[in-house]
Amino acid sequence: MKKYTYTESKDTRSGFGAGLLEAGKEDENVVALCADLIGSLKMNDFIKAFPERFFQIGIAEANMMGIAAGLTIGGKIPFTGTFANFSTGRVYDQIRQSIAYSDKNVKIAASHAGLTLGEDGATHQILEDIGLMKMLPGMTVINPCDYNQTKAATLAAAKHKGPVYLRFGRPVVPVFTPEDQEFVIGEAVMLNPGTTVTILATGHLVWEAICAGEELETLGIDAEIINIHTIKPLDEKAVLTSVAKTGCVVTAEEHNRIGGLGDSVAQLLAKQLPTPQEYVAVNDSFGESGPPSALMDKYGLNADAIVAAVLRVLKRKVVTIKPIIT
Repeated sequence: MKKYTYTESKDTRSGFGAGLLEAGKEDENVVALCADLIGSLKMNDFIKAFPERFFQIGIAEANMMGIAAGLTIGGKIPFTGTFANFSTGRVYDQIRQSIAYSDKNVKIAASHAGLTLGEDGATHQILEDIGLMKMLPGMTVINPCDYNQTKAATLAAAKHKGPVYLRFGRPVVPVFTPEDQEFVIGEAVMLNPGTTVTILATGHLVWEAICAGEELETLGIDAEIINIHTIKPLDEKAVLTSVAKTGCVVTAEEHNRIGGLGDSVAQLLAKQLPTPQEYVAVNDSFGESGPPSALMDKYGLNADAIVAAVLRVLKRKVVTIKPIIT
C-alpha cells in the first residue's frame, strides 16, 4: 500500500477561492457572482483583486443563474457561488433551460455539499445534487478531494468550454494531493495499484478510502484505490481496466446512493462488465443536524464502512469476463 501523509488540513471551499483568484489573474474574462455568501464561498480575495468583475446578486439564486448565462454571450466566464443545495435543487429549471440546454459556459461553484454542512441540518444538506447535475446533457460534474485538487479543478473548469458543476465542502480535510498537480477533466487518478478489490472514491471519501486501504493491507487485502474526481464524464477506461483485474468494486461518496458515482459505475458495469459492487453512500435518506464527523460516522461514510463494504463484496467475487474497453 502506497503511503500517503499530510501536514495540514484545509477546507476544499478555500481551494476554490484560491483557484478563482488565480483563474481571474490568468483570464480577464473570468467573473464571479454570489448569492449573499461571499465568506462561505471564499470569494473575498477575488473581490479585492477584481471588484469590477464581481456581482453580488443577493438571495436570488435563480436570477443569478440567468445573469450568468447572459454574461457568457459577451464572452465572460462566470462562476456562480452559493451552497450546493441552492446551486442545484432551488434553481434546477434555470440551469436546465438557460445554461445546459443552451450550452452556456457557466461554472456552477457549489459549496457546503453533502452531510458535512453539519449543524445547519437536513434542509441545507443536499445528497442528490450529483444525480441532478449529471442528468443534464453537456454538464461536466467535478467533485475534488482536497484543497489542492479543488484549486486545480477550479483552474481547469475556467479553461473548459461548456457548463461545469464544481462541488466542494465546508469542513477541513487532509491535504494530500500535490500542490502542482495537473488536473485533467475526465481522467481518474490512480492512488494505489492493487489486485484484490477496486475502490472508487470521490470527494471527501477519497481520504477515507486511503485509510481503509491501509487497514485492508493488515488483513492481507490488496486494494486498488482510484480517485474519481470527475463523475461526468466518467473515466470508463480506468474503471473497466481496474475492475477487470480485481473482479469486484466498492464505490464511496458523500451522496445519496441513488444517482451518484455508484450508479454511474453500476450502469457502466451492467453494460460492459457485470461485476459484484457495494456502495458506501447515504442509503436513500435525508441527513440531520449534527457535527460533520458524527454525521459521517452515523451514516456510514468513513474508512470503517469502506472496509466493511470490501469484506462484503469479496464474498460475492466471481471470475470476471473480458471487458469491452473503447
